[in-house]
Amino acid sequence: MAAMASSTFFFFLLCLTVTAKKTYIVHMKHQDKPLSFETHNDWYSSSLQSLTANPAESLLYSYNAAFNGFAASLDPEQAEALSKSDSVLGVYEDTVYNLHTTRTPQFLGLDAESGLWAGHNTQQLEQASRDVIIGVLDTGVWPESKSFDDSGMPEVPAKWRGECESAPDFNPKSCNRKLIGARSFSKGYRMASGGGGIYKKPGEIQSPRDKDGHGTHTASTAAGSHVANASLLGYASGTARGMATHARVATYKVCWETGCFGSDILAGMERAIEDGVDVLSLSLGGGSAPYFRDTIAIGAFTAMEKGIFVSCSAGNSGPTKATLANVAPWIMTVGAGTLDRDFPAYAVLGNKIRYNGVSLYSGRGMGKKPVGLVYSKGNSSGSNLCLTGSLDPALVRGKVVLCDRGTTARVEKGAVVRDAGGVGMILANTEASGEELVADSHLLPAVAVGRKVGDLIREYARSDPNPTAALVFGGTVLDIKPSPVVAAFSSRGPNMVTPQILKPDVIGPGVNILAAWSEAIGPTGLAKDSRKTMFNIMSGTSMSCPHISGLAALIKAAHPEWSPSAIKSALMTTAYTQDNTNSTLRDAADGSLSNPWAHGAGHVDPQKALSPGLVYDISTEEYITFLCSLGYTVDHVKTIVKRPNITCSTKFKDPGELNYPSFSVMFGGKRVVRYTRELTNVGPARSMYKVTVNGPSTVGISVRPKTLIFRTVGEKKRYTVTFVAKRGASPMAKPEFGSIVWGNAQNQVKSPVSFSWSLIYLPNGAPPLTKYTSSSTNCGTKVCR
Repeated sequence: MAAMASSTFFFFLLCLTVTAKKTYIVHMKHQDKPLSFETHNDWYSSSLQSLTANPAESLLYSYNAAFNGFAASLDPEQAEALSKSDSVLGVYEDTVYNLHTTRTPQFLGLDAESGLWAGHNTQQLEQASRDVIIGVLDTGVWPESKSFDDSGMPEVPAKWRGECESAPDFNPKSCNRKLIGARSFSKGYRMASGGGGIYKKPGEIQSPRDKDGHGTHTASTAAGSHVANASLLGYASGTARGMATHARVATYKVCWETGCFGSDILAGMERAIEDGVDVLSLSLGGGSAPYFRDTIAIGAFTAMEKGIFVSCSAGNSGPTKATLANVAPWIMTVGAGTLDRDFPAYAVLGNKIRYNGVSLYSGRGMGKKPVGLVYSKGNSSGSNLCLTGSLDPALVRGKVVLCDRGTTARVEKGAVVRDAGGVGMILANTEASGEELVADSHLLPAVAVGRKVGDLIREYARSDPNPTAALVFGGTVLDIKPSPVVAAFSSRGPNMVTPQILKPDVIGPGVNILAAWSEAIGPTGLAKDSRKTMFNIMSGTSMSCPHISGLAALIKAAHPEWSPSAIKSALMTTAYTQDNTNSTLRDAADGSLSNPWAHGAGHVDPQKALSPGLVYDISTEEYITFLCSLGYTVDHVKTIVKRPNITCSTKFKDPGELNYPSFSVMFGGKRVVRYTRELTNVGPARSMYKVTVNGPSTVGISVRPKTLIFRTVGEKKRYTVTFVAKRGASPMAKPEFGSIVWGNAQNQVKSPVSFSWSLIYLPNGAPPLTKYTSSSTNCGTKVCR
């Protein structure tokens, strides 16, 4: 029988016309391996011998931990034939993803000497975190950074099975007891590049070394060591440190100059799982796709099953609704908020009005004397956007240029102005970016302003016969109010894959974050930026994600027996939704009140998360039941779960029955939705909690029982909540929000609730994503907003 399966498999691989090759990820029936092959890798390799004289080159990766199958270089006809084999569950074309501090620890309360972890001091928590390993999948690492200094670190944990690779520009001895692993995965990237297609970038060394800066920034944010006198060219000066300063770091370079390929990401996740990481941090992603077509979701499921916490960025496509990435319930989906720190700068116009903005410009400045101001005057219709070649040097030389934000990178606009002879730039938001201000280390004096101010300056430039401007820079200012504020760029719900799961989960610091940087590139990321700095300030959900990864490492250190879902629950149910003025969190896009589609459960509070009282735990079997409730075929579920005996005999009536720490109530024509949740006591024995509900007038909420008494640590109790849509609610009514809180004198275990009256789904057959947006907004070669 096995021999027949093998023959059938090989038959499809014979005599196929060779055309342009691409990388395909092939999902195999793991149990179908013929007995004649000692390993699955042998089986996969043998299958390719009938296709090419160099099967070793065609077989890019053989997956065993994160996925059952392999990645191979095939032409479309070969891939089509492969998909018809009984041993093949699916063949998917490789997708390409692109990449999505000093003040943060104080803002999060991590510098407190006591009270951080109930019954223990900060020193004890740091000591416990020395055995926790954070794996960062990104653009690699700059190992010489002081953020990876290992002074005072003990020997590497015995469980560690990873290594540091050797490369022409990377000495394995660059690793130490802090940076304990550095690998690179580029076969998918090289396959796409070698084909001479759009991804071809010759001369890039295949090495763990970070030439982009993004990976060094995220890794040091998660677990960087203390570095005194850190700053970006004088801005945000102070002692830089990561969230878990004593945790170990292992980096997996899966992102290259033209992007991050799914086959490389999956290989990196597999290696990290086998190496023994405790936390996986991925500051990359894209839009929505069914979980069985989502490389990160598939790899993250295996990680979760092995006790590894996975944190991913939510994306930077806000404030547009339904733009979230990485929404699988076993992934921590992280949005971005502001710190209480700012970098003020001012545009002083000839009419004596001074407008507020932000900037990280650190040069000589342009002096106090006003100069001419020009707007939308150039060689083409793109001059308002300051696109390359659009400005007429005769019109802009010696003047300040007003540029609209959008289309190209913010810092690139400044370079265009400088090259055309301009002496300064005002970067004005449009309706797309609203009032959100992101500071940049521009190449010339530049100030970024919001849309409303931008409109006033545009009108002044158009109407005044002799408009002038001067730019003034204010350095670093702390204790900004209100803060945090939800970043306008942070992607928003609802969750388009499974609307019954509320996403994002939380927000964390993601605007103007200072962290370590690669000395191979300037702070703007532009080729013409020759400045070198050991630290850089960046913004994006790429920056908020590693904050949560580091905090998860601290919780893992304090509670090594907790599951990834328990850690997630602790971070979610203790998050706060009021800013430092005791008002409801606001949205930077327009200043309005935020809601759980923007901030999830709220902004993380690490002190409270270490002692949450109760947690919502979820087992692997419950996740499988959830997947079986989504209308997927059994083979689709097997793609994610990687178990041959899945039958989906057990299903939820509603995917919202998953024991998730939040609620997304979809009435969809029904008047009553009822869910049962289970809470586990991780606080003291003999604890009693009472429930408090909050909701809109259009929905009735009742909870039974109203009191939960836990006699022992680890005891589990269930409750049922019934949501009733009151008569007259329109199916077209706007979404509304509420909360359910289990509380006592010590803990408030809060779950956000969203209410929708219509159902929105991403079809199961939706095509795979072919391009993913960056999770950092300092785009360079990344996303440009």
